[in-house]
Amino acid sequence: MKREVVIVTAAYGNSVVKALGGQAALLSIIADAQADGVEIRRELFSEQELDALPELAENIKRHGLFSVYSVPFPLFISGGKLNPDAKKYFSEAHVLGARTIKFSLGEFEPGADLTPLRVLLDSQTVKLVVENDQSSDCGILSRINAFAFAAESLHLPLSLTFDTANWLWVGQDPSAAAERLARHVGYVHVKAAEQRDGKWHAVALDNSDGSWEPLLKMLPQDVPRGIEFPLEGDDLTAVTRYYVELLRQ
Repeated sequence: MKREVVIVTAAYGNSVVKALGGQAALLSIIADAQADGVEIRRELFSEQELDALPELAENIKRHGLFSVYSVPFPLFISGGKLNPDAKKYFSEAHVLGARTIKFSLGEFEPGADLTPLRVLLDSQTVKLVVENDQSSDCGILSRINAFAFAAESLHLPLSLTFDTANWLWVGQDPSAAAERLARHVGYVHVKAAEQRDGKWHAVALDNSDGSWEPLLKMLPQDVPRGIEFPLEGDDLTAVTRYYVELLRQ
């Protein structure tokens, strides 16, 4: 079975996305590069584009792609409560025709009542994935692992998005995280990073130390891989195709 590769629109850089005419303008590049899916970022929409989700859904389908809908909001807010706007974002994902919706975890607290999340998920066809982000309080292994354990105990229909580099931003070891979380992972955000002037910066795989490769081998081999590292160059289709082929191996 062919491994699915997804292109995260933000990989091209926000200014490039805007200059090209928005996320819809990237679909031909992504399709021509032989990718399988596109991750649409809510934060890159104008209000007008947000109102045109049905048209974007048709455009994605026309290009032979599936979509992941990424919202820049946490699943849980202060006090471990479910984000009250979560249902609205699921509705947007449904209109987009997305296979999956992605949230960051947010302020989940062990022992929190997950009944509201269960009720929400039971009413949805779009699958939920929850990502480790770059926040030092919410994107850490202990909190992500506690949530994964709680969700598994309740047989909630969700999985994790494992971002291979975000662990570095929170001062944790990606390999240790992979060892602990691998069985919960349903989507991988492939990213490499290097430290410059004391800060982490995302870099293309070929410009990295190569640690992404053994890390990917620790994670499930049958889940989609999303390219979130910088895709740059004069020929964006060629650059994208190169990495699609690399990650499909």
